Order: sequence, then C-alpha cells, then structure tokens
Amino acid sequence: MSHRRRRSLLWTVPVAWTIALGLWGLSRQHSVWRDEAATWQVARRSTGAMAHLLEHVDAVHGLYYLLMHALFSCFGSGTTTLRLPSVLAMAVAAACVTRLGQRTAGAWAGLAGGLALGLLPAVQFHLQEGRPYALVTAGAGVATLLLVSALEGRARRRHWAAYAATVAVCGLLNWLSLLVLPAHLVTLAWTRATRRVLARWAVASALAVAAVLPLILFSLGQAEQVSWIPPVTWHMLIGPGVLVAIGVLGALADRPHPRRPSAAAVGLPLLAVPQLLLLCVSLVKPLFLDRYVLFSMLGLALLIGAALGAAVRAVRPRLPRVSAVLVPVAVAVALAALLPQALAKRSPASRVDDVLAVAADVRRLKRDGDAVVFVPAARRDTALVSPSAFTGVRDIALARGPVESGTLKGEEASPARIRSAMLARRRILLVTDAAAVARPVSARRDQVKSAVLERYFTVVTDVQVRGRRVTVYERRPSR
Repeated sequence: MSHRRRRSLLWTVPVAWTIALGLWGLSRQHSVWRDEAATWQVARRSTGAMAHLLEHVDAVHGLYYLLMHALFSCFGSGTTTLRLPSVLAMAVAAACVTRLGQRTAGAWAGLAGGLALGLLPAVQFHLQEGRPYALVTAGAGVATLLLVSALEGRARRRHWAAYAATVAVCGLLNWLSLLVLPAHLVTLAWTRATRRVLARWAVASALAVAAVLPLILFSLGQAEQVSWIPPVTWHMLIGPGVLVAIGVLGALADRPHPRRPSAAAVGLPLLAVPQLLLLCVSLVKPLFLDRYVLFSMLGLALLIGAALGAAVRAVRPRLPRVSAVLVPVAVAVALAALLPQALAKRSPASRVDDVLAVAADVRRLKRDGDAVVFVPAARRDTALVSPSAFTGVRDIALARGPVESGTLKGEEASPARIRSAMLARRRILLVTDAAAVARPVSARRDQVKSAVLERYFTVVTDVQVRGRRVTVYERRPSR
C-alpha cells in the first residue's frame, strides 16, 4: 500500500479505537439511570403519543426520540440499542478530529488527536450514554471539517449546503449546539477568511438558525425543565478554565502551515468559545452543563494532537525511532493513567441512580395487592421502564398515566385523594431516592405522602441500592 493511501486511511485507526472503548462495558452491569430512562420510555411510545408528549415537555429532544423510536422498532429496546448510536457517533467524531489534525498539523497530529478524543473523561462518560450529546459532537465534527475545506478553497455549493444541513440537524438535536457557529466565526476571523467565504458562511449559518428557530421559540415555553440547573459559581469555572488552559498550551505548540488553517485557529475557538458563551448566558439564566457543550472536546482533542505532532517533529531529526513510537507510547500512558476513571465511568456508580436495580428490589419485596407511591413523582420512571416488576401492585397516587397525559411521569391525584387512598391500604411500597442523593421534599403531594407514611405506617423493610430506595410500610394497628 502506498504512503499516500495509508495516510488517507489513517482515520480508521481512531474509529476502531473509539468503538472498542465504547463497546467495553457497554451495558454498565445492566444499569440504566434516570436520563436514559427518559429516552427508553419515550422512544417506546407510538409516534402519536410522542407528539402528544412533546407538546408539553422535552420538545428539545424530539428529533432524538424519533430516531431512537425507529431504532427500538427495528432492533428492540435493550441497553445495546440505547447506547450504540452514541458509540458510533463518537467514532465519527474521532474520524473528524483525525482528518482535521491531518489537514492542519500533519498525520501524527491527526492520529494523536483522534485517539485522544476517546480518552477524554467527559467523552468517556457520554460515549456510552443513551442521550443525544454524542450525536451532536459528531455533527459538530463534520461541520468543522466542512469549514476547513472552505478555508482551504475546496468548498463548493454542495459543501455549504451540507454545512447548513449538519448544523441544523445538530441544532434540532440540542439547540445549544448552535454555539458552534460563534466558534467557527472566530476561526474565520483568525484565518482572515476571504469575503466570499465569510458571505457563504453567513448564509449557511442563517439558514441553519432559521431551521432551528421554531424549536427554540417553542421549547422556551418548557423552560421549567431546566429550572433545577444551579446558578454559576466560582468552583464551576475551574473545569472549563483548566480545559482552556490545556488548549492554549496545545495551541502554543502548534506550528502554522502555509495555505491552510492551523490547528490552533480551529481547535482553540472550538474548545473555548462555546464554554465561555454558555457561562455568560448562565449568568442570566442558569444553563451551564458540560454535556451541552460536549462538542467543544473536539477542539481539545485537536490541540492535544497538535502538541504531540509538534513533539514528533521536534524529536524526529535526532531520534527517528523514538519519534515513530512517541504517539503510541503517549496514548498508552494516558490510558494507564486514566484507567481508574475509565473503569469508574463503566460502573453503575458513575451515575446518580440505577432505575433497573430498584425495580429488581420491588419485584422481590412486593406482595399481590400492595400499593406503591413515588417521591418525587419522577421516580415513577422505575415502573415505566420495568412494568413487569410492578405487576400486582397498584400505583394509588396516579390519576392519568404518562401516555394519556402526555407527560414523562403522569398526573397525580389531589393531595386529599392521595391521602385517602393511602389510608385505605395495609401495605405500601415507597420508591424514592437514596438518602445520599435525596433532595428535600417540596411538592405538596409528596409532602402528604411522606406525612401519611410517617404518622400511620411502620417501616418493615428498607433497601437502598445504586441511588434509589425501596421502603416497605405496614399500617399501624388503630388504637
């Protein structure tokens, strides 16, 4: 095989590497946490029921739910089907980083960047996550690759059309991904792009934003969904600050090449701009979660690759044999150093809870005729994901089911009716959060549930497992 042919196929190595990392421990010991449970239960609904839900909640994830609905229909609703799209999407992202590195800093930079992406802790977490953030990262990688083609003077109308379509799809998966556009604008300014390129980028970007704008406006009416996100604090700035500092060091190690954009000009804006802008927005409306800007890790991986590529070039004249193994050795050392984190992120304990584990406890502890209540009501996801575990148990607080009401957790009866229904039972199972992760009860219905159980019932069994808790109560004898 010719040298040129080998270079053109270099991206296959990071792709295979990322897929291997993704398949490693994919089931997480057959555990599913609350965010993935939302994907699981919504994607198993009919398209009509999904549309009814999106009118009230989670419109921002509508396209992703539709995709997962199609996959569940074809391949079944197991953890592999739930998470494999994220694995494959991140493999595409690794291929994009490799090609970006090759074009901006050379073959070794491309290989190192593509391999580094899958090792980044944030990427390892979302690599096996049944949510849309890995898909957004892949789309951002494709869009950035198309932008670099334009800066190299190789873009045609179809490239710009593909750019607009890719950014729009990313925006429909999560409209905060549109923060990639300011990052690309900084790259265009850094590289002193021609007016023609700037004009075509502006048109493509405007078309993408226009396609996503209806979703943005509609989903703003569902802003209550993200009301739990805490305000920005100084300690929240540490993580982004460290990442940007690492990126700056990688940018300093990069060596610009004539007639093509540098890795620094592409990678540093992609890393820093989305995070900084989201932090600024969060000063007004708290929205800062690292998963919303996961695609910025593309920039970090590219800059790491550029730094390793520069190291190879520096070593090669004096130690050519050492330079040939520098990148593989660096990746092996990074893998060894990050192995404890990699193992931790593939365990059920890496997530705040495990919906399936608590369902198994319910199956073991229940008796026919028992009642069940959920505090908060969102913990009903356990019954929605594993309905067979609750066979023979009545959900006495539920007035309208999730599908009927077009919600994630259903609609509960009034506090007075819940109290009456509980007092008519001899045994009640309470499904709630484990003490370590539980938040104070605030909803009136949940306060009534807790008060009735404390005053009129006695605990006979209490089990906590992986962030969830099942407590069996029996009615005290009347005096």
